[in-house]
Amino acid sequence: MESVDMVIQNGTVLTMDDRNTVLVNGFVGIQAGRISHLGSGLTPFNAHRIIDAAGGLILPGLVNAHTHAAMSLFRGLADDLPLMDWLNRYIFPAEQKMDADFVFTGTLLACAEMILSGTTTFCDMYLFEDEVARAAHQAGMRCLVGEVLYDFPSPNYGSIEAGLAYVERLIQKWRDDPLVSVAVEPHSLYTCSPDLLVKTHELAVKHDVPLIIHLAESATENDEVVKRYNLRPVGHLSSLGLLTPRLIADHVVHVDSAEMDLLAQTGVKVVHNPESNLKLASGISPVSELIARRILVGLGTDGCASNNNLDLFGEMDMAAKLAKINTLDPTVLNAETVLRMATIEGARVLGMADRIGSLEIGKQADVIVLDTRKPHLTPMYNPYSQLVYAATGQDVRHAIIEGRMVMEDRRLLTLDVAEVLARAEEKAVLVREWIM
Repeated sequence: MESVDMVIQNGTVLTMDDRNTVLVNGFVGIQAGRISHLGSGLTPFNAHRIIDAAGGLILPGLVNAHTHAAMSLFRGLADDLPLMDWLNRYIFPAEQKMDADFVFTGTLLACAEMILSGTTTFCDMYLFEDEVARAAHQAGMRCLVGEVLYDFPSPNYGSIEAGLAYVERLIQKWRDDPLVSVAVEPHSLYTCSPDLLVKTHELAVKHDVPLIIHLAESATENDEVVKRYNLRPVGHLSSLGLLTPRLIADHVVHVDSAEMDLLAQTGVKVVHNPESNLKLASGISPVSELIARRILVGLGTDGCASNNNLDLFGEMDMAAKLAKINTLDPTVLNAETVLRMATIEGARVLGMADRIGSLEIGKQADVIVLDTRKPHLTPMYNPYSQLVYAATGQDVRHAIIEGRMVMEDRRLLTLDVAEVLARAEEKAVLVREWIM
């Protein structure tokens, strides 16, 4: 009989494939880091390791398509402020004092939180991104990282010319890594000149990597862009030639019908960050209208300073309900759609759908198992509804990334949580000195 490295069995498998195939009493076989078998009933092979799902749910690991991982160290700092006030008075000044070890520590803390809540892949935009990649690699997480670029000097690379060179080195360093990918990431239209935006696009094209930017996040941003360029943000990017399938636009809150049509025509992808948008009072993204135009939309938490957690289960719940109240239509953004945003659609947004996002033979084995033997998950009539409206990150029992068990029975296997927490508390002392 054939043998495999691992099998996860005795659970309901939500494959998130194109047909949303569900396998009752299902199993997932894993060999050499990839999914080798899918089915129901008895496994037709031997396994060196057997993971009993105990009647729970087996599904792809979640994809956090936009965050700033190291901002976990800013959690709870300067809450309840407008976006621009929050950025200019607190976040940007604190970031000017950070160093590589600060970012490495904050990313370890974020990786621990994400794995414990079912996220196996994240997309990051921040400073000292080589440290983000290194921390994610240590944690065994899959990631797409990019150094934030803007017109003013960075505490990491200094001038913008040095920043572009840093990004190029980052791309070359991590190009062949199985878990780490690199993108080019200008911060926003209000922090990047047209010349810088064009240069970042050229760099992304040169290395065939994604281009990622915050776009139309707040009304204030729109007003500022109109004041400077006599164009709204989407139109400004269009005038510069940046609206292409390579572009991933984060937030996309303040857009009208014509702008959404343009995003759809040019193949731009979008990441929705509902909790951050609510907390910063940025507005409500017209997600159902974007999806109706066949725009790919993933789901992100944004950073812990504006959320304040990295739990994608909470983000799914918020995304679904926010869309319903925004449209006064309870049928929009149903549970299946939102779970797809956090799995396969998020993978498509990041350009990783050939590897992750669904449980299909040949794909990388990024899998999570939820324990459903809990009062708040009983009874279970519809697993999609239960996941989106009732489950939390605390219900994730096991996590596997590329066939490697990174969490077993709620215990992290790749990170020493006590050590990570101690390091984080040491960095918090610095933050208090800088800001408070």
